[in-house]
Amino acid sequence: MTIGLTGGIGSGKSTVAKVLESMGYPVFYSDQVAKELMASDQGLQTEITSHFGENAFENGKLNRAYLAEIIFSNPADKTILNQLIHPRVRASFAAFAQFSDSKLVFNEAAIIFETGAYSNFDKTILVTAPVEMRIDRVMKRDNCSREDVQNRMDNQWSDDRKTPLSDFVIKNGDADAVLYQIELIVEALLDHSTSS
Repeated sequence: MTIGLTGGIGSGKSTVAKVLESMGYPVFYSDQVAKELMASDQGLQTEITSHFGENAFENGKLNRAYLAEIIFSNPADKTILNQLIHPRVRASFAAFAQFSDSKLVFNEAAIIFETGAYSNFDKTILVTAPVEMRIDRVMKRDNCSREDVQNRMDNQWSDDRKTPLSDFVIKNGDADAVLYQIELIVEALLDHSTSS
């Protein structure tokens, strides 16, 4: 059973993913794999360069600042970049899931609703947290300004938009018992996987 695990920036989805791993479940990190593919897949590098220009790579390394500036100022370019990367990431996940003998296989990804990828999973989990808390977390984690975080949040759907599409929601605020929520969801997923 494949489960998409997502949440807006600073929501704590990576923390939830680590808990799932510690419980013995395989977690595929889509964003990490996308970075690895951009660094190692020559076919992908050629496609990125032909669309975004020679400056997309410097000394064989992805020029993140250059690409970020383009895609955040032009949604059409962002869509094109996603169309180049996502099919390869999906293929990597399919292989990852196929070679796993676990009943549950998780895929941690930032934008599964925005890209429509959520329809590829059996179930989805959304991790949420109060907006101010998310901004604070990311400012501390990435040592960046409030405006930077806000810009990145503006490029993602709001929790209100994602919640109706999610099978499960984990609340990750200060007073929320995250581990308990994860255990309940895993139990429900296991029940579902044995009954289906």
